[in-house]
Amino acid sequence: MLTELRIENFAIIDKLDLDFSAGLIIFTGETGAGKSIIMDALEMLLGGRADGSVLRLDAERASVEGLFKLSPAIREPVNEILKREDLLDDENFVTLAREVRREGRSTARINGRTVNVTILKEIGKFLVDIHGQTEHLSILDPRTHLGLLDRFTNVEANLTIYKKAFSTLSGIRRELNDLRSAQSDSARRIEMLSFQAEEIESARLKPGEDEELRLERDRLANAEQLAANTQEALQLLDDGSIETPAISDQLGKTVAALASMAKLDPKKTELSERAELLLESISEITHELRDYLEVVEYNPRRLEEVEDRLDMIHRLLRKYGGTIESVIAFGAKARKDLETISNASEKIGELETRETTLLKELAEHALTLSEKRKTTALQLSKSIETELDDLKMAAAHFGVDFQTKSDPSGLSISKATRVAFDSTGFDRVEFLVAPNPGEGLKPLAKIASGGETSRLMLALKNTLAKADEIPSLVFDEIDQGIGGRVGGVVGQKLWNLGRAHQVFCITHLPQLAAFGDQHYQVKKIINTNRTTSQVKKLDGEERLVELAQMLGEVTEGTLRSAHEILQSAQAIATKGGK
Repeated sequence: MLTELRIENFAIIDKLDLDFSAGLIIFTGETGAGKSIIMDALEMLLGGRADGSVLRLDAERASVEGLFKLSPAIREPVNEILKREDLLDDENFVTLAREVRREGRSTARINGRTVNVTILKEIGKFLVDIHGQTEHLSILDPRTHLGLLDRFTNVEANLTIYKKAFSTLSGIRRELNDLRSAQSDSARRIEMLSFQAEEIESARLKPGEDEELRLERDRLANAEQLAANTQEALQLLDDGSIETPAISDQLGKTVAALASMAKLDPKKTELSERAELLLESISEITHELRDYLEVVEYNPRRLEEVEDRLDMIHRLLRKYGGTIESVIAFGAKARKDLETISNASEKIGELETRETTLLKELAEHALTLSEKRKTTALQLSKSIETELDDLKMAAAHFGVDFQTKSDPSGLSISKATRVAFDSTGFDRVEFLVAPNPGEGLKPLAKIASGGETSRLMLALKNTLAKADEIPSLVFDEIDQGIGGRVGGVVGQKLWNLGRAHQVFCITHLPQLAAFGDQHYQVKKIINTNRTTSQVKKLDGEERLVELAQMLGEVTEGTLRSAHEILQSAQAIATKGGK
């Protein structure tokens, strides 16, 4: 529900900060005082039209901000959107803001972060329904009607069973489409996949092989130089000559001298040991060089084999992936796809059998759903017509239209009929109404605007209160064309509606206003040739005076009447509003 609303520089509103609680919230005041302006600001906050014309004179920007507490029914879908857009701060609250500047540029924010107006609307539709001069009422959208009817019907268990079967069928159909698509050009694909798999498998690639081959190629290509370098090193280290004794011989003499020195001076033992280690290291190097000299040979045939192998590997890398691992994975997938296509016919037959069985099950579940909906639709129509009778619209009629759409691949609901279906069944539902005799039932979206429509919406909302999950409802102009006696009935119904929702209502009727859990007076103040709208919360004597003013001039008589109206409303509320 809406807990805080802040408006600044909007039309004749200078600055306004309002706090709201649950229940029925009433706004009263003279015509032009700014009651509907507050609702216009709220609608802009929810993603409605915003341009520079709403700005207060001399102001550069107008802003509206609202804090909403999320009810359990809408918390999950709203938080899903917030998480998707990386906007979630608090799972229990969300802050919406809208700002419009003089040049007409507007900015939308959710939890302090700038967003597209589309996101603001997507969130807003879960929070508030506005019915007044500008339509923002979700119940006028036929796409919401089936969900409302289902919640009113309480078919949750049946719908869960149906949706589980529908989800299974959807998975089978996706798999069938993939298999049929693969099978449609199977000859070409089999040829291509066979070539790819065999080409890769015949290469018998090993991870890291290309790097090893490159090193071997470098050794083979430089074999003569490598052999010469090795022989030169061995000559110096171990072979020597008459003119140049070998390093190992010279180092051996050095080790012997240091050993003799260590015997005479034990402090030099460590130095002697280091020399011995150096001699051992030279010996190991010499051994490794002789081994290396044996494998370093000029072998043109092997060099050609290595280069051919590298060329083949590079060709496969270009065709199937940037690494040997990628090529191997590509070959494995090609082989798997080949097996899938080869077994496609058998698999398709199995899936088609499962599809047929599931379609029969779904048809049974969908027919059960449809029967329950149609039975409940009659009860819903009677309940709404009873509400309309209370609101002095006894001649009005309400109906629920059920339609289906033909589809050759749909559910079989009779021997000759197949219909389209989705995750909710095959019913296409729309609410219809005939406000006046002889007009015939028409879609809700096509009914006339004004007080008659407001009363119809109130009847719908009151009947569907438990099914309708939107927490906050706004009714503007609901008392248009009705008198005080009917106003009391409307007030009672709004109060009832306020037990399940937060309800905002603008009214000129004291009989209706008396039912408010909160009562706000909107007044137009003129100061230094500037008009400002002010809002004040009324309690006690101030509220009584306001109700008396709504009856006429404040006198003992109107005060007494206002007191009686207030007592009557409170008595009804105490008894539960029934």
